[in-house]
Amino acid sequence: MWQTLVHYSNHFIIILLIAWIYSPKHLWKGYLILLSTMIVDIDHLWAVPIFDPGRCSIGFHTFHSKVAITIYVLSLFIFKNKWIKLFCIGLIFHMITDGLDCLWSGI
Repeated sequence: MWQTLVHYSNHFIIILLIAWIYSPKHLWKGYLILLSTMIVDIDHLWAVPIFDPGRCSIGFHTFHSKVAITIYVLSLFIFKNKWIKLFCIGLIFHMITDGLDCLWSGI
């Protein structure tokens, strides 16, 4: 229960704090950008089964692979637009959240 609470709090509540720290004047725009990073979970749809509580997303799903994570990190330094940078931060935070979930599960 705690694992699920922490996981979804990171995906929905902590990103509100990140948006506020990143750009307090544009809190809701930042929050929506960070929320939009959950689009990377579309790669769960082509896994069989779609949801497996015993499977770690990191390294298994296409957009959760080491190559994809490397691209997210590099993009943070390549792009100059602050909103694209925030999107990259959101992707990285998403991977951290999913990685913590894997650690918590002992996977």
